[in-house]
Amino acid sequence: MKSFDWTRRVVKPAVFILCLVPLLTLVFDGLTGRLSPNPISDITDLTGIWTLRFLVITLSVTPIRRISGWSGAARLRRMLGLFAFFYVSLHFLTYIYLDKFFDLDDMIADVSKRPFITVGFASFLLLIPLAVTSNDRMTRWLGGKRWKRLHQLIYIIVVGGIIHYTWRLKAGYFRPGVYAAIVGILFLYRIIVALRPRLAKIQGDSRQNAPNAA
Repeated sequence: MKSFDWTRRVVKPAVFILCLVPLLTLVFDGLTGRLSPNPISDITDLTGIWTLRFLVITLSVTPIRRISGWSGAARLRRMLGLFAFFYVSLHFLTYIYLDKFFDLDDMIADVSKRPFITVGFASFLLLIPLAVTSNDRMTRWLGGKRWKRLHQLIYIIVVGGIIHYTWRLKAGYFRPGVYAAIVGILFLYRIIVALRPRLAKIQGDSRQNAPNAA
């Protein structure tokens, strides 16, 4: 008799529903007139901040799995990453449709004159290949090593997202500072994990080469 798969049958569907809550909240606020006098700004802010949050959460999955020993956490990483792409797509569509009405000349001028848009647009473009190659077929086609190297772009993307958020605010840097601190801790953790085998090898070699005590 097979054991009940809690991650697939309970945790994953629950996380999926939770990931939709920001969008459902935005839709509810729009339908009930709870948005501010500038609804485009509200939509831009919410979709942008949740993009950054999902990127940070996605980066947190591996440390959580290693520290907690819960292997099922790895099975949520792809879905969380795709939700980051989903919200950044809404963020981008809000800009090109609701804000600029597909005015290409205006958008090009915006990208060249406003650095935070340049960084945000570049981060969005970098996220596209990660979303496209998130399925098992693309993973097999690329091969494990190439797939992992490609998906390391998430580090650059999340830093770009924090820079985009910080420059857009122009003042009040506490919130982007919190995200930067979390990402910095995650980066440090991954560096320590990567260096641990080398440090253990060096320590082992030094013990072997040390002279015997008299």
